[in-house]
Amino acid sequence: MAARILKGEKLEQEMARLEAMAEYEKEYDACTYICGIDEAGRGPLAGPVAAGAVVLPKGCRILYLNDSKKLSEKRREELFLEIKEKAVAWNVGLATPARIDEINILQATYEAMREAVKGLSVKPEVLLNDAVTIPGLEGVQVPIIKGDAKSLSIAAASILAKVTRDHMMAEYEELFPGYGFAKHKGYGTAAHIAAIRELGPCPIHRRSFIRNIVQADTYE
Repeated sequence: MAARILKGEKLEQEMARLEAMAEYEKEYDACTYICGIDEAGRGPLAGPVAAGAVVLPKGCRILYLNDSKKLSEKRREELFLEIKEKAVAWNVGLATPARIDEINILQATYEAMREAVKGLSVKPEVLLNDAVTIPGLEGVQVPIIKGDAKSLSIAAASILAKVTRDHMMAEYEELFPGYGFAKHKGYGTAAHIAAIRELGPCPIHRRSFIRNIVQADTYE
């Protein structure tokens, strides 16, 4: 569908952008499986943190693929389906709010990333990570600052993580109405904070994140 929309110079510009984003993958072209890893949901007050892991085929170029934060929701949804269709392997790992409270958000993010990689149907030799080195994983790890805007594989992982988590938060809206999860996805908007103060926290709120909003004894 996207190929029919972009033509001529615009298509050439988009392909050039994608080629620039493939530089890290080309650097490890001798490897069979190169995996991009990224997370979504480290900052929200509620819901899980999600980590995507994606192995794209060699030479794969998906039009409009970019950092999930730079894309509209409609575009992310379209790319979410295309990535899953074209990927050699993909997986999304999760860490629950309770787990985040138990071991802290950084360690929970690492845990979700390990789960994502270990659940792949192939074993990658190289991990292209968005800015981090993940403890407990084998193979070469390449931390790339702002990698979701610089690597095709990491961008694909960012989209899988973001859309998967967004879908979950929309489902939580049905289970825990009144907080607006479908709209703000658990982030600390003024409306969300007001809802917590009015309704109290619900089971998917991160207790360690909302201590300054409500008294601990209201949810113990």
